[in-house]
Amino acid sequence: MKIYSYRDLSQQKIEEICSRQIADDNLVETRVKDIIATVKTEGDTALLTFASQFDKVNLERLYIGKEELETLAKAIPQSVKNAIDIAYQNIYKFHEAQLQTEAKIETMPGVNCWREARAIERVGLYIPGGTAVLPSTFLMLGIPAKIAGCNEIVVCSPPQNDGKVNTYLAYVATLLGIEKIYLVGGAQAVAAMAYGTATLPKVSKIFGPGNRYVTEAKKQVQNIVAIDIPAGPSEVLVIADETADPNFVAADLLAQAEHGTDSQAILVSTSQTMINATLAAIEQQLANLPRKDIATEAIANSYAVLAETLEEAMIFSNAYAPEHLILATENFEKLIPSIVNAGSVFLGNLTPESAGDYASGTNHTLPTSGFAKAFSGVSVDTFLKKITFQHLSQQGLTNIGQTVENLAEAEGLQAHKNAITIRLAKIKNPSI
Repeated sequence: MKIYSYRDLSQQKIEEICSRQIADDNLVETRVKDIIATVKTEGDTALLTFASQFDKVNLERLYIGKEELETLAKAIPQSVKNAIDIAYQNIYKFHEAQLQTEAKIETMPGVNCWREARAIERVGLYIPGGTAVLPSTFLMLGIPAKIAGCNEIVVCSPPQNDGKVNTYLAYVATLLGIEKIYLVGGAQAVAAMAYGTATLPKVSKIFGPGNRYVTEAKKQVQNIVAIDIPAGPSEVLVIADETADPNFVAADLLAQAEHGTDSQAILVSTSQTMINATLAAIEQQLANLPRKDIATEAIANSYAVLAETLEEAMIFSNAYAPEHLILATENFEKLIPSIVNAGSVFLGNLTPESAGDYASGTNHTLPTSGFAKAFSGVSVDTFLKKITFQHLSQQGLTNIGQTVENLAEAEGLQAHKNAITIRLAKIKNPSI
């Protein structure tokens, strides 16, 4: 892990090291474009072919139905079942509170305006299943979709070696009332949900994180279907001062690094001693990780920044705009107002990112690659549309009429003005 001194970094260098660009991005873009085009023209045939090519599974059909999901779910270990149940309850409780009914506003006498929420009717959830199966992501996407009231929830996840889904995903499906999981992964899943096939229905919005191919596919289909957020390889930025525990910090960095070789784990510290101790702890903890090779490569592509103050550390953090931000300091309270760009924040030395990843209640589907500068994480609102309403009484039309007429005339839109004028004339002379 390379170490930089913040004071020695030019603005150009900061932008460079904060960039998540990878050398073969153009190659990924081209490959994804080809996959999408193939799915669009060949439909189910393409999905079956890609399952054989990428997942090394020859599927007889592209989905698992309700009865088989229930059977698979019964094989879940009791300890994992209990953990999923607790996570479900916490996530549900946090997201349910996001449902709000907005008040009607009388902007002037007789002019009433308000908004009402409507669920997106058919949504598509992508649940990664490559190097790690993620039932937690299923909970994070399925629960807010269910609370929002989406009529149809289409779920895609790559098939396992046996051509089925993991028992954990099957159990989550039963909790959520999902009766079918489509055995489709990668960019081809995004394409199928965007365009639809004979088996897999077209959706109105696609949700879910994934690797670079999934992220690129979501970008490429945005003119066809809405997406939640640009969510690519996972990342964390830890701000640590002398009050942090280097073993905790190392564990948090490795928790991100084990996601994938393209994950980033960034340490920003006000203490060179802390940086050195954390790097030593990383080496020690790496030796015991089953995903050691993946984490080692991710750490090699990550870095540490030595800042002189916590204020400097926050300036760098806001420039990086991390998916996950951990404030590993006893002084986190004073830093909260300085946070401008972050997907989700973890405060203090006893709040690991793992808690939010699984069970605290907040959503772990978050913007990456600097998109936290403009995007929020997934919530119930992400599954809703807000429709505005207005109603004008006779008094309201009389009060607002001349204002609208003047503005319409100023813009040269006579028909807009007429729509007001003829109504006002009718009010003045009902016999017209």
